[in-house]
Amino acid sequence: MIGTLFNVTMIIIGSSVGALFKRGIPESAHHALMTAMGLAVMMLGINTSIQKMPHSHYPVLFIASMALGVLIGSGLDLDGHFNHLLGKASKSGSNLSEGLSTAILLFCIGTLSIVGPMEAALKQDYTFLFTNGTLDLITSMVLASTFGIGIMLAAPVLFCWQGGIYLIALLLRGAISSALLTEISIVGGVLIFASGVNLLGLAKIKTLNLLPALAIPPLFFGAMALWQHLV
Repeated sequence: MIGTLFNVTMIIIGSSVGALFKRGIPESAHHALMTAMGLAVMMLGINTSIQKMPHSHYPVLFIASMALGVLIGSGLDLDGHFNHLLGKASKSGSNLSEGLSTAILLFCIGTLSIVGPMEAALKQDYTFLFTNGTLDLITSMVLASTFGIGIMLAAPVLFCWQGGIYLIALLLRGAISSALLTEISIVGGVLIFASGVNLLGLAKIKTLNLLPALAIPPLFFGAMALWQHLV
């Protein structure tokens, strides 16, 4: 839980610092920070996928995962529901409600915040969570400079979210093979790269619609195990 605690601490610090900037963080500084983080996230995604690909026993599984994942995500319109939820919050008349709902969704619904706890539980690798914490530090500063110290309330929500994923991964670690984790990491690396592209503003990739791709490798391995059992 070290990575999650770091992530939570960064949100608390970022919210506290951001709240001190009553007029908001200068646009130039915000742009510079997001550019730096975008480049870092892209490189992390590339490095993750390239490192894992030589160990993959199913080289095209990540392609099928991305294709099926985006079809499922687009069919469910995850990105549309996300934006609708934000729009609904912004019409509620409460600035804090708008900012807090945005913070919770941004902090929790992301590849780093999902794959990170799994990597921590199964491999004691906190790279994703430390990276996510750094991103959330900047994001919380920007949000708190606009909506106030109440953005800090997103921290316990994130703790429960990542903590739940961490505990589930620990409970199922006997069923999660290294081969499965390799395939999930490859897909996760691609999604992390897509997140970096968005941060840099190079393209508008609906990463929420890509998230179901993370579920395809477990379903594939489950189907393979069931087939072997039946045969």
